[in-house]
Amino acid sequence: HCRSVMEQITEKLLLEKGSPKTNRLEQIKSLNLSKLRLKLQDLPVRLLSRLQALERLDLSGNGLQEFPKSLKLPMLRFLDLSDNQMEDVTSLESLVSLEELKMEDNLYITVSDNYKLMVLLSNLRIYNGKDVSTNANHLRYVYSDNLRSRIVALWEKSFCPSGPITAEKVSALEAKFISTARQQVKFGPSSVTDFTKWKVEIIAKEFLCSLTEPKEKSSDSSDAEESSVVLSPVKRKQTQSLTDTNNMRLTPRKKPRSDIAAPSDKDSPRKSSLRLKPRTPVKADVVGLSPRASNLHDRTPTKRTGMPATHPKAKHACLSSSVDEAQRDADVLPAGSTKVRLKTDDQRFTFTFHRCSECRLQSFDVLIKVLLLCPLQTVCLKPLHVLQCHSKADSSEDFSTQLWACAFQPLPLSTGSGGSRLVATCGGDSLCVIDCETGMVMKKYKVSGEEFFSLAWSTVLMSRGGNAAAQHCSILAAGGKRGLVKLIHPRNNVAYGEFRASRKSLSILRFNHQQGNFLFTGSYDNKILMWDIGGVDSQYNYKAVQLLTLEVSAAPLHICLPPASPRTHLLTACEDGLHCYSTQLGGNNSAKNRSKEMEINFPIYKKEDKEHDYHTIDGLSFLTDDVVASKNYLHGCIYLWSWSRTKAQRPDKKNRAVSAVVLAELQWANTEIPYLALNTCPGQAYIVCGDDKGRLWTYHVSSLQKNSFQSGKPIRPTEVLEWPGPLKNGVRQVEGTSINSVAMDPELRYLVALSDKNMVIVWKRDESS
Repeated sequence: HCRSVMEQITEKLLLEKGSPKTNRLEQIKSLNLSKLRLKLQDLPVRLLSRLQALERLDLSGNGLQEFPKSLKLPMLRFLDLSDNQMEDVTSLESLVSLEELKMEDNLYITVSDNYKLMVLLSNLRIYNGKDVSTNANHLRYVYSDNLRSRIVALWEKSFCPSGPITAEKVSALEAKFISTARQQVKFGPSSVTDFTKWKVEIIAKEFLCSLTEPKEKSSDSSDAEESSVVLSPVKRKQTQSLTDTNNMRLTPRKKPRSDIAAPSDKDSPRKSSLRLKPRTPVKADVVGLSPRASNLHDRTPTKRTGMPATHPKAKHACLSSSVDEAQRDADVLPAGSTKVRLKTDDQRFTFTFHRCSECRLQSFDVLIKVLLLCPLQTVCLKPLHVLQCHSKADSSEDFSTQLWACAFQPLPLSTGSGGSRLVATCGGDSLCVIDCETGMVMKKYKVSGEEFFSLAWSTVLMSRGGNAAAQHCSILAAGGKRGLVKLIHPRNNVAYGEFRASRKSLSILRFNHQQGNFLFTGSYDNKILMWDIGGVDSQYNYKAVQLLTLEVSAAPLHICLPPASPRTHLLTACEDGLHCYSTQLGGNNSAKNRSKEMEINFPIYKKEDKEHDYHTIDGLSFLTDDVVASKNYLHGCIYLWSWSRTKAQRPDKKNRAVSAVVLAELQWANTEIPYLALNTCPGQAYIVCGDDKGRLWTYHVSSLQKNSFQSGKPIRPTEVLEWPGPLKNGVRQVEGTSINSVAMDPELRYLVALSDKNMVIVWKRDESS
């Protein structure tokens, strides 16, 4: 009877047992197929493969011996296989997004099987209701690295043939080598011998393949080698060492500013009495938008005299635009040009990009792809709130506390909402969580004697014990002068832990957005450390384990992980340049202390002399998976450059340098103040950079495409948002200040800017825009 029922698993049955209620399998997110006495052959793979949005699947109480190997459910995060007859756990390998798995009451599952699951499922955090992320990462990386080193040693001692290693020689030795490795390579307790042999065989096969694999060289790489000039680092003025105990700088460099008289009243900083005096935003064509030629900005002749008015490489590119009736298409033009037609909602444009044989700047198509994805609506932002919520002793007269970092809370994917209106800010001895719509400080954390310089949000799993499913929770990490990382769960108002990341001050914190328990900390002892902080249980127990140390030559100011490969590479903007590191765990690179893979040089370096050092990169953010925005101190422009094409180049052997493949330059302010904020909103193709007068320079890529991309000239901003000029009791205006940090929610509903005069400014997008 059961057999006949099971053969009738149909679309109708799945719709009945799935949720939310819908008439399409592709929209089901949760499915309960428990206690149906299912066997492997009862699961119709073709039908189940349509569940592309499925996040939770309950198959408990059946008779499954394995999971369908060909069934791929890319969004599945929770799977209950308890009370089955599971034997082959390797059949679960295709569930790449799985975070929580239940396997209780499976008689044939061994300790070795548990270990296999932790290795096969790279995102697994909760297993049988317990947080296993720390143990899993130990198996994936530390344990595997030990096995790999033993396998390599066995090969070199007993099997490595004389002369060149060829595929034929390796093939002849393969079977014997793998068999010997399984028998002789031992590590770990005897209770997991089966797991060890299984893993040894996998690693041994990978090792043999690596011996004969040809070194792939992409066409982009060869093009880049021919077209780019590798810049050697320019000799620069020596800066004081951070290890100099007499002149140690434990805080970010203070920026010069003029003090203003403080108001006399004592309003609560929790609900600021600063009142906005809105000014009309200045359009780009009204402001003097060429900082090098403008008279609107104060200039220091020794710093800016003789600066070029054009991009060093721009003279080689030519771009013209005209209205065209054709849809997007590409034709190769006779003179080595490429015509790309773009169809937008309201207009059609044809861009002709001429490839120059001298410098072969063929990367503009990357920027064209960005333009195709951009929303075309004009973004109109208006000032909404100004808050003083980080004041010393809660004094409304404090205009000296510098605010350093802000970030919007990420929302779990399960909420289905695009963005949050809660933003975290830090400065002085406090952290605040602010509701951007109401302007209210929802949470505030103070640590006496601390000065917070950086913060970062992440989403980790919280196990709740018993049969309760683990849930995602947003946590906040913050650090600063004392070198300690504070871990906070704002929703429950719990500061649940801290650990020491450095003996010196922390300059930057960044989580891996794909693996939320991986945290990077940069410090003023010139190090970046990678940590696994795991998840938390219902009692807020956690464990922080250091995984990597990246040796940096100067203080790291920003850390960026490429959106498409956050587990393999890290970019860090430092006081002496932009560096790239490998952060891949396991594999052939098992070193725990790593030096840079490459240094990325920019055209402006060629202009350096005794008076000008442009190597400090004080702004860095990805605009797309490939396009990066970065800012060099003292250079009045922002570079847009291609990560993939830059990385594809072969680094100079002596100094590991490559040249950034620059796509465009954005015109920005002329200032000598360092550490001014730059950030991006990738979903809206939006770039914002603050200046030392409280203004926000905004670049909306969709509108930039309508402006002419004139070769050789930096692109003007879409709009410059003026300092809103807040008044205290309608009497004294607070003059423009330096903008230390900016953040935007993913939907660009709110923009938050932090100043060096203890002010949080919240801008809101006009609903009509």
